[in-house]
Amino acid sequence: MTTTEAVKAEQSLATRIAARTGGGVMRVFLVLIGLFWLMPTIGLLLSSLRSPADISASGWWEVFTAPAQITGENYSKLFDNEVVMDSLLSTVLITVPATVLVVVIGSLAGYAFAWMEFPGRDWWFLLVVALLVVPVQVALVPVAELFGELGIFGTTLGVVLFHVAFGLPFAIFLLRNFFAEIPRELLEAARLDGAGEIRLFTRVVMPLGGPAIASLGIFQFLWVWNDMLVALIFADADSPPITVALQQQVRQFGNNIDVLAPGAFVSMVIPLVVFFAFQRQFVSGVMAGAVK
Repeated sequence: MTTTEAVKAEQSLATRIAARTGGGVMRVFLVLIGLFWLMPTIGLLLSSLRSPADISASGWWEVFTAPAQITGENYSKLFDNEVVMDSLLSTVLITVPATVLVVVIGSLAGYAFAWMEFPGRDWWFLLVVALLVVPVQVALVPVAELFGELGIFGTTLGVVLFHVAFGLPFAIFLLRNFFAEIPRELLEAARLDGAGEIRLFTRVVMPLGGPAIASLGIFQFLWVWNDMLVALIFADADSPPITVALQQQVRQFGNNIDVLAPGAFVSMVIPLVVFFAFQRQFVSGVMAGAVK
């Protein structure tokens, strides 16, 4: 074997070892990052399964050495707490309509901006893009005054309308760009077959835009569900969403950890369930946007 061949063989062997080692090291690194990222969630779960006395006496990691501390009594108290349970219902009544309306209206507007001709289309779309940079805090006072005049301040309807208004610019921007990538030939072929705009939208555009629509729905759901600022200002004080209800529990009962811990965990688990239920569509939408 010549010197050159020996060097190539050595480099090839070193490359294979580095590749295998690097893959293993990368997996271990990603697992550690994942565990570190999940640590607050695990800690909250274990805290919600411990009694208030145990929580005050030691950290949640003591469960691993004393598993007898685990109990479901906190969740029994949570389900018996009418304030927290009513707040979960209020959160659903706010989040579901706000998500559905943003997805439906955003899809229709995105299709119109992508494939329909009307006067000032590009200028209207630039206005939509400009609304993306408007912070929520700027609109709190004027919208509160407007809702007060309309008689919907402090109602579920007011919270839903606020979330819809601020969710639509991003929804239209996202879906318009996604719909614009649909091959024109496909739409023209459907029009030649006699499909109108409504049928074209429901039978062609919506199925092709499913991943993007699912991604938008997940983003909107998570944003509305976890919102506290808008709910704290616009929601009904007698039936606040879960974020405000938990904050009120902290303010009124500072040591009410047996309700706060399971309530916070339940509030966090529901968005996680929604995310994992639509994980495939979410990844498809993100990857499609990246490729395009």
